Amino acid sequence: MRAADWCRSSAGAALILATSSDAEHPAENVADGSSKTFWTTTGMFPQELIIGFPKRVKISKVAIQCYLVRTLRIERSTSKDPVGFQQCVEKDLQHREGQLQMEEFPLPEFEATYLRFIIKSAFDHFVSVHRVMAEGTAEHT
Repeated sequence: MRAADWCRSSAGAALILATSSDAEHPAENVADGSSKTFWTTTGMFPQELIIGFPKRVKISKVAIQCYLVRTLRIERSTSKDPVGFQQCVEKDLQHREGQLQMEEFPLPEFEATYLRFIIKSAFDHFVSVHRVMAEGTAEHT
């Protein structure tokens, strides 16, 4: 079975929660597949974003395109509801002025129904998240 990006709205992903809202740069932008659109936080950290998948999926790689994120934690849940999250990875990202941060996290394959992206700290008062990606295959149920 071919791997897909399960964080895209076209794959059935849904934005479950975003801790800040901006009418011009809504959180739904992270799932549209474009690096040109983005979600912007409205200050104060941590900030978080939860993406729900249409079914349980096996994930082998998670990636993010963002700007000004200092510390990022990614967690997963296999529950029917977005609860019981377990940490997958936490990393301090490098900042390069004027360039998007493009971070890939190759992980041991794991199952998930939800992913939570927690921006624990930043290089400025605001950050932007352009895309989140979760490469994997659908579980047979």
